[in-house]
Amino acid sequence: MAESTAGTEVPGDAHGAKGAFPPFDSSTFTSQILWLVIAFGLLYLLMSKVALPRIAGILADRSSKISSDLAAAQKAKADSDEAIAAYETSLIKARAKAQNIASETRAAVSAETDTKRKSLEADLSAKLEAAEGQITATKKAAMSNVSAIASDATAAIVEQLLGKAPEPEALQAAVKAAVAN
Repeated sequence: MAESTAGTEVPGDAHGAKGAFPPFDSSTFTSQILWLVIAFGLLYLLMSKVALPRIAGILADRSSKISSDLAAAQKAKADSDEAIAAYETSLIKARAKAQNIASETRAAVSAETDTKRKSLEADLSAKLEAAEGQITATKKAAMSNVSAIASDATAAIVEQLLGKAPEPEALQAAVKAAVAN
């Protein structure tokens, strides 16, 4: 079956020989199935003893980590809710205290203002009464001087008009009558 071409020998089934594809060759089925079972068994043992326990451990660790993180998040949420409630309570207390201080201050300022106002009103009333008394005294003094001035002025006018001075009793009576009206 060897052919020779110009001094070289080429085996007969190397080129162009038709043979069955080795996995489909029926003479090798039993050995192929035996090796398939051995390989599958070894792969199964390897997976069940080494790889799957590691994966199961990783999944268990991840599950416990997630549950612990969820528990920590719940605890942090509860703590923050407590802190918010405490903050709001202290804020309400602070507002109430500020309102009390403001109302106390307002009342104290109002009382002080009322006291000062009453004191100033009393001082002003006293000054007003003193001023009215002074005005009345000045008015009386001026009125008493008015009759004397009026008498002198009337006497001077009558003397100039008539050429002689009027009698003092008649002059006084006329001035008193004019001042009374």
